[in-house]
This record gives sequence, structure tokens and C-alpha cells, in this order.
Amino acid sequence: MNLISDAVYYDGYAATVSDPVPAGLIRLSNTRYARKLTDAELNSFKAKIAMRVAIGALCDNYDRLGSVYLAMIPKNQPTYTINDANVKRIEVSRYITPFMSKNRTPTEVPYTYDLSNLYSVFHDTALRASYDMYMELDVFGVPYAAQTQVAGCAGRIDVFSGTLTFFSTDAGATPTDYNTLVPILTYNRLNNYNSTDVTGETVRIVTFNLPNAVANARFYVISTPHGANNGGEEYVRRQNYTFIDDVQMLTYTPGGISCEPFRVYNTQGNGIYGSAPKSFAEWTSWNNWCPGNSVPVRGFTMPTMTAGSHTLKHTIPTAVFNQQQGEVYLSVYMQGKSNTALDVKDIKTVDVSIYPNPTSDFVNIRSKTGVASISLYSIDGKKLAENHGENGINVSSYSPGVYFLNITMKDGTTFKHKIMKK
Repeated sequence: MNLISDAVYYDGYAATVSDPVPAGLIRLSNTRYARKLTDAELNSFKAKIAMRVAIGALCDNYDRLGSVYLAMIPKNQPTYTINDANVKRIEVSRYITPFMSKNRTPTEVPYTYDLSNLYSVFHDTALRASYDMYMELDVFGVPYAAQTQVAGCAGRIDVFSGTLTFFSTDAGATPTDYNTLVPILTYNRLNNYNSTDVTGETVRIVTFNLPNAVANARFYVISTPHGANNGGEEYVRRQNYTFIDDVQMLTYTPGGISCEPFRVYNTQGNGIYGSAPKSFAEWTSWNNWCPGNSVPVRGFTMPTMTAGSHTLKHTIPTAVFNQQQGEVYLSVYMQGKSNTALDVKDIKTVDVSIYPNPTSDFVNIRSKTGVASISLYSIDGKKLAENHGENGINVSSYSPGVYFLNITMKDGTTFKHKIMKK
């Protein structure tokens, strides 16, 4: 199933171009095209699903980020914009382009993914009754270096071409039976200097509300660290931790592989690959990802999750972001099975910031959704204090140690968070 064929992408910093759009596509920006999946196409997906992305070299010869998204648009809405508030979106894959010259072969790099988990989404009749499904192929590029470094690129702003193809089969596969899809974070920017939920730390906290209990909850996590400055996060491997309701569920360190298999696609000279092959030890001593490779989709499973509010926390404790540059781009979504099918529109997510933590006096809560009440508990579960309608609580009179906040938002969402009193 070929959804997007040789679509041309343009300078990500320039105004959206007015060049003709390939038939059947929507140009959401210079960096992203969308294509609606027809009912016949959705019905044709079999149990084992593979997706292939092919990125072709035009006039960007640097390593860039690209993604594939599944976007759910209110049924029969004729079109949409990239920032449409009615759109429910999950990132299903991510990749890094190689340093490519359009004048040297190979001029195209392939990325492949196993997306068999989307079988149940594509065949979910209740979901399809409420939403039209679109696949979005994104690749960010800029042409400025190539305009002077690559013959034939002077004055041009076309940066890459992109093709998106699906393959599926029932051979040796069992269809997934998820009926719950929970978008939690989609390409969320995280650092410790101006985009964090705990001041001075690299922490993202988001709560999500499940109207019904969910079994076999599978979480999908995509993240990449960026910052190409001296000592930047691209070049230092850090442990990442993902928690659900303060229980550590996932620990990983990006990278850890040799980039040599992808050297062939890096046809433009660059400082990452250099002129000679590197050993496995050399690659794994610093690299978080390989130009020309796909980004791993990591995950974990929880056998049961109760109805109500849950908190996801992702943290990178040792991240530095030297010179206050760089960020981590983080995406998380969940699938599961419920006795009553949950529509994505029923899922509420709330991004909150709790700071400072540790603290010596006040703990503050910042969120687009107002705070209804805050309760303070000791580590042994004793309730110590409570206030209503305030965005913080005073802990100055309590002994140093660990405490828990029970926070209720004005929309009814509740969650717990651990704090440290200095």
C-alpha cells in the first residue's frame, strides 16, 4: 500500500511554499504531508504490518529528524491544519537522515518498522465512526549549507523527498485486540532550563485519566537527545527513566550500537563518520543515534491499570544541556484492552509543573488546568495538611524528608507526586 510517493519537502524555516501538492495529499507545512486512509485501505490491513519510509537526497546534506504520525481527525472534517486542536495524534516512528549528497549514490535511505500493534486501531469500527485516519510523513530540513556545498543546489530550497509504504500479511501473525488508545505525549520538548516540570531538572510529568480499567496496557516510548554544541546532549549517553504512578517501569540509555552499517548512506563528508571505519567501542562510547538509522521504539507493559487518574514521569537525571542548548524530544502513547472500549476523546491528559523540588518552604503547581485542592501526606500515609483553590502548599514547618502530594485539578483529575523537603 503506497500512501505517499516522492513528496518534495522544503526549507523548514521558510514560509510554506505554494508549489502544487501531489494528488491526495495535504501539505500541513514545508516539513509534513498527510494522506487520508480510505475505508478500503483500512479494511485491507492484515495482522502483521510493516512500514517503510524512504527519504531521498535533494538540497539538505545534514542529519535531520523525521517522523511518522497517525492523526485522527473528527469524522468528515474536509481538511485540517497542523495545530488543529481537534486532532488526536500519536508518533509511531522516528528516524535520522544521513549526511547525503544528491550527486552521489545511494541517493535514498530506507527505514523499516514493525507496526503490527496498529492493526487494532485501523480495524476499530467505533474509532473509525468518530474519526478519519490520516498518516503524516514528516522530515525537517534546511538548505543553507547545501546551497554552497552541493553542486546544483544554489538558490534551491527543496531539501528531501519522502515516500511512505505499508506491507501486511496474516502469515505467522495473531491480530492484536486492543480497544483503547491513549495519546500521552507527542514530540514533546524536554530540557532542564526552559522546558521542564521540576525546576533545574530534566523531568516531564503528565497525568492521564482512564474512564475504565485497562488490561495489558502497552506503552510505546520514542526519545532522542539533541544539542550539537560542544559537550551537547547528542554526544553524551545518559540513562532515561520512565515511571507510572511513581513506579519505575523503563530504564534505558540511547545508542549503544555501531553506526557502521549506515555509513553507506552518508555520502556527504562529515565529522560523525569521518573517513575511516570506527570500532564498536568507539561508536558506543558516545553516540546516541546514527545518521541514516531509525530510532528504536521502546516500551513496557502493565498487566492491569485501574480506572481513574495515572501519572507518567520521564526523567534524565544526569542531563546537562551545556550552555543551555539542546533538548530531548519525547513521545509516549498507550494501547490496552478494556471491557468498555475507550475513545481517544474520552482520555484526558494534563501537563503539570511541580517546583521547586526539593524545596525548603513552598511547593508550587503550574498547569493550564487549575488546581482544586492539594493534600500533603507523610511517607507513612498520614495526612498533614490540605488547602483548596491554591496553586501551592507550604511545607516549611515539617522535618526534612520525603512527602507525598495528592493533587486534584479543577477538571476532576487527581494524581500523587513525591516531593523532598530540604
